[in-house]
Amino acid sequence: MKLWIGLVLMVVGLMLFSAGFVHKGRMTAASPQASGQPDGRRTPVLVELFTSEGCSSCPPADVLLARLEKTQPVAGAQIIALKEHVDYWNHLGWRDPFSSAQFSERQSSYAQAFRTDQVYTPQMIVDGQTEFVGSGERDAREAITRAARAPKAAVHLEWRQDSAAARAIPLDVRVEWIAQATPGGSAEVYLATTEDNLHSDVLRGENAGSRFDHFAVVRELKRIGSVTPQAAAAFAAQPVVTIADDWKRKNLRAVVFVQESRSRRILAAGTIPFATR
Repeated sequence: MKLWIGLVLMVVGLMLFSAGFVHKGRMTAASPQASGQPDGRRTPVLVELFTSEGCSSCPPADVLLARLEKTQPVAGAQIIALKEHVDYWNHLGWRDPFSSAQFSERQSSYAQAFRTDQVYTPQMIVDGQTEFVGSGERDAREAITRAARAPKAAVHLEWRQDSAAARAIPLDVRVEWIAQATPGGSAEVYLATTEDNLHSDVLRGENAGSRFDHFAVVRELKRIGSVTPQAAAAFAAQPVVTIADDWKRKNLRAVVFVQESRSRRILAAGTIPFATR
């Protein structure tokens, strides 16, 4: 009798032991599939807004862009904002202090890629592929959700010898290449410096009497290299970022992104704040 009871207990124990392993294995395997992000990371999505202080339709789009990056409301997406102030509104009564012909030209290059001769403000462009009126939150969320599903190369950024007193700071940039680039095409690597918490009192033009608080304003945008899909090695560079006298370090970020020359698709993006001590 004791032998029989012992055998029964041993069999039951083996069954429970086996069940525990099966259950544990299923949960471990299912968790990454359920999350869609095995390591919990978000896919960087570059959101550009072409805007102007001289445009009465732009303030709601400015607010939306700031809210998207501050709250990060789209699951699986790391929203990286670039606010680019164009200069073609400057002759209509108010010169935007953050405007640049470079951003107007960049917007025109998008118009060519989208096969349209129309440029307008506010225009939001997500990952270089989807454009819409910049105040459209539903359009923005949908475009960001789609963009977050596309694979991107990892971008590694690290400041070298940075301190609160430094004005010219080398940035280590390394981009792991991916095979999703268009065969036979080329891509450019860009470095943008953005600034938050900027303020402006508009005295003339369509927004006369308004006070604006700006976020993610592109202070400088420069090309730091190029890559081709055939290159198996990672891209590496060490550009120097020079802080202008009227920039506040605590509000600055560096953004590095890789963009296909022809399609304008964003293949990689990353961002890093400036050191403040």
